[in-house]
Amino acid sequence: MGFMHHAVHLEGREAEPSVVIDGLVDVPALVADAAGRAFAPIGPHYPGVRAAVDPALAADLRVAVAPLIAAHFGLDPAPAVLEGYYSLVTTPPERLTPIQRLPHFDGVEPDRLALLVFLTPTPGGTAFYRHRLSGFETITAARLPDYDRALHADVGHHGLPPPAYIAGDTPIFERIALHRAQPGRALLYRGHRLHCADLPPETPLLADPRRGRLTLNLFLHGIAR
Repeated sequence: MGFMHHAVHLEGREAEPSVVIDGLVDVPALVADAAGRAFAPIGPHYPGVRAAVDPALAADLRVAVAPLIAAHFGLDPAPAVLEGYYSLVTTPPERLTPIQRLPHFDGVEPDRLALLVFLTPTPGGTAFYRHRLSGFETITAARLPDYDRALHADVGHHGLPPPAYIAGDTPIFERIALHRAQPGRALLYRGHRLHCADLPPETPLLADPRRGRLTLNLFLHGIAR
């Protein structure tokens, strides 16, 4: 791991932290590593293909960000790695399923974190959202039934979102933060926040780790201190 610089942004009405980290990884080494791996669809929701990250690399990244997790999320500084992938968005907008056209959340647990590392110089980034009708920016187990009802009411009123990647405000969601992609930049945040990739029309939706929108994604589980 390289020399790290980080900045903390408290976002939205719920003041959830996004920790932006530069200097965390050796970008050429990771791109070369990804280029040697076999990518395939994993799960029904991600609009692209993924390849598993070497567990040793995942462990090194976990150790590197552990002090930030302790300082800014109040969690045990030695979280467990739940999953680790290289990811490439490859699905054309016209082939997106309805759920892929909306912001999502990784889980309802407040001690579940995501570490996203941008690896290629593609446009866009990652955005966070507020659901207008409910006002929710995070989805907890207690909020999930109300959110589900409100979202169904929204779809009944506004219709399904058009077949496109969400990129800014919509009748159903308000964008509250956007972090631009930059090779080597990492973003650390709680996975129960409403979020999605920001993918402008010019984003190359290629299954080529050297030319597509390549990211490294770790999902971590901490314990409240």
